[in-house]
Amino acid sequence: MHGHEETQAPKEYWEGRYGGEQVWSGEVNDVLADIAATLTPGDALDLGCGEGADVIWLAERGWRCVGVDISEAALARARQAAAGRGIGGYRVGFVAHDLADFEPSATFDLVTASFLHSRVELPRREILRRAVGWVNPAGSLLMTAHAAPPPWADEARKRAFLPVDPEGEIAGLDLPHGAWETRLAEIRLRKAVGPDGVEGELEDSVVLLRRLV
Repeated sequence: MHGHEETQAPKEYWEGRYGGEQVWSGEVNDVLADIAATLTPGDALDLGCGEGADVIWLAERGWRCVGVDISEAALARARQAAAGRGIGGYRVGFVAHDLADFEPSATFDLVTASFLHSRVELPRREILRRAVGWVNPAGSLLMTAHAAPPPWADEARKRAFLPVDPEGEIAGLDLPHGAWETRLAEIRLRKAVGPDGVEGELEDSVVLLRRLV
C-alpha cells in the first residue's frame, strides 16, 4: 500500500485522499490558535490548508486569509465550510495550486505551515525556504510539524518517518543573518487517539520566527 502511494503523482494522491468523507475534524490546530491569538491580525497565508479549518478560524478573528492546497476536493469542502460560517468576500480565499511551484502575488503578516508532510513527493524544505520571502517585515512564520512517529505506527512506518526538530527546521531555512529572530522553538506534546482507539501522546515541532527587516 505504501509503495503504491509513494509512486502516485501528488495531485492524484491528494484528490484521492480528500475525495470521500471529510478527513479532518473541522477544528483549528491547537498550536495555531495558541500562537495566533498573541499576534495582531493582518494578512495571512496558510500553506497546505486542506479543508480550511485554520483559515476559517483566523478569518473569524479579523485576519484576511488565503489558503492554498493542491486538492480541489479539499478546497471545495473549505469553501463550503467558510460559506456556512458566513465568511467570504475579502476575508478569505482559497487557491488550488501545487506548493512545489506556488508563488503568491503578495506578502503576508503571517505565513503558517501546519503538518506539511506527505507520503508522496513534496519538496518541503524548498517550499519553506521560499515562504521566508513571503513574510512582511515584522511578520511571522509559524511551522508546526511531526517530531516523531505516533506510538501506534508499525515498524515500517517508523523506519520511513522523517522527523522534524525545531533546530533543524530553522537551520534548513538558511535565513539571512540578522534578518529574523526566533520567538519559539520547542517540542510540544499533545494527546491523540489512533486506530482502534489507542491513546497516546504525539510530539510536535513548533517554530515561530519573526522577520526583523
